Amino acid sequence: MKRWTVLVAAVWGILPLAAPGAQTAQARVWCLSLRFQQGADSFGDTLDLSTVAGPPNGELAPYNGDTYGSGFALGLSSGVSIYGTIYVNLPPYADANGNGFDDFFEVALAAGGTTTGTYTTAIGGGTVTASWSRAAGSKDGMCVFDLKDNTYGDLGNYQAAFEVIEYAGPLAYTPGSNTVNGAVTLRQTGNAANQLQGPVQFVKVATNRFNLLVLQPGMWTNAAAQTLGYTNALFLRDVRWPTNYYGYLEFADGDPDTPAPDYLTWMLSIDDTNDINRNGIPDFSDDPSVSPPPRAPLLRLTLGTTNLSLSISGDVGRVQEVQQAASLPATNWQAVLSLTLTNDPQVVSLPLPAGSPSFWRVRAQ
Repeated sequence: MKRWTVLVAAVWGILPLAAPGAQTAQARVWCLSLRFQQGADSFGDTLDLSTVAGPPNGELAPYNGDTYGSGFALGLSSGVSIYGTIYVNLPPYADANGNGFDDFFEVALAAGGTTTGTYTTAIGGGTVTASWSRAAGSKDGMCVFDLKDNTYGDLGNYQAAFEVIEYAGPLAYTPGSNTVNGAVTLRQTGNAANQLQGPVQFVKVATNRFNLLVLQPGMWTNAAAQTLGYTNALFLRDVRWPTNYYGYLEFADGDPDTPAPDYLTWMLSIDDTNDINRNGIPDFSDDPSVSPPPRAPLLRLTLGTTNLSLSISGDVGRVQEVQQAASLPATNWQAVLSLTLTNDPQVVSLPLPAGSPSFWRVRAQ
């Protein structure tokens, strides 16, 4: 009858405590200004909006709440130009998908409605009725401005195309105790050739560091390699939307192609569903999680008539790798079995060794 020399050992504490590596959230950024193309009425008169001197930049910018404003120029078919300032309201706030953001600035959703406003010129002024429409999934919409002058009456209906400027894409980040560092790669919705990319750094507010973070000043680049610098801003995680962080993104110049700073105010939304410790706080602002080392396995080897029975006592849910060698000390331990404990202890069967002596150990992971 053959005799076997057997030895079992436990190995654990393989890796030091370590914070999780880079994570990925989803970011969406949109300009709170609208970009308008030249409008026209049925008589060939034109309407241009602009917030800068020189060639019109098409910007209709936030003024006060839902009221937006811009300079304008009416180009009449007679050759006369009329200049003034226009203020008009956006359609009422709507949030069909319940994410806390206005559908008007979410390209995936439809938006529209009829609103009112006013305008002034050097020779008078009047009222505006604006009819808005934009289909779901389209960044481009249409607005019809009906201008009624207090002195000259109806000046016509000017139909003008407008654009919601939205970018979306991944935000790769590394969580930290006091700061969150990352980078965005964003492409414009409806025009993927346009992109914004660059670093972001957030500093947690010490008194409420899971819910309040301050975006630090930085710089992004667009597809033309132009730089867009931005300043610091407060970001909030609202308990009503616990996986979302949002705040203003204030560029020094949101459109470098125009002759003066414009398209300045944007909104940045960050959605992070990563929650490694399942405590309800996304990893984006949570304290970095650490994984404790596994408990040292306790082993018991029993010799049977046709096999060996190895009892492993350790952390349920941890991977245990059974290794075998023909001599000690050994540098060439061979893995013979890997299992995840579902019970404590758990018994596994090993074949009888072909030779003697044989040694086994278990590495807990």
